[in-house]
Amino acid sequence: MTETSETASSSESPATPTQAGYAVTSADNSTAPPTPSYPPDSSGNRAAWVGGVLLVVVLVALLIAFIGALRHWFALHTGTLHGGPDVYYNFWSGFGSDLGEATLISAVCVGVYTGMRKVNCHTKGCWRIGHHALEGTPYILCRHHHPDVPNHGATHEHILAEHHKFKLGEAAEKNA
Repeated sequence: MTETSETASSSESPATPTQAGYAVTSADNSTAPPTPSYPPDSSGNRAAWVGGVLLVVVLVALLIAFIGALRHWFALHTGTLHGGPDVYYNFWSGFGSDLGEATLISAVCVGVYTGMRKVNCHTKGCWRIGHHALEGTPYILCRHHHPDVPNHGATHEHILAEHHKFKLGEAAEKNA
């Protein structure tokens, strides 16, 4: 009886793949670090790198081969090919005049995004404005995610009761 229990406990269970791509044995998953299913020096990773480098080389070669046609197309469509009194007159009168507007629009968008990230609820994915600090943490939350703020609005009686509790606590601290 002891032999069968020892052999059953000594045999390791087969490795099971996880979502992260690691093979972990269920018998010894807490002591040993997980082994990657594709080690860094495997031929699969090397083939991907070689393929990526070859793709970049081919793209650079095509860009060099067709640079004249690309320059002509870009000059024609931005207005620098057939200029007026100056070579760049058509560029700044047409396509180039939109660069200032694009800069202003980009600056406003970045400002709005930055402002929203600063004042919005710190819950991931929530775009509501956060007005309520969560005690003991640096987080500011909206009324939907804060545990102490009622979600459906507070009644006048509830507000007065909370204020009364605060006053009682303040008086207890003063007397203590």
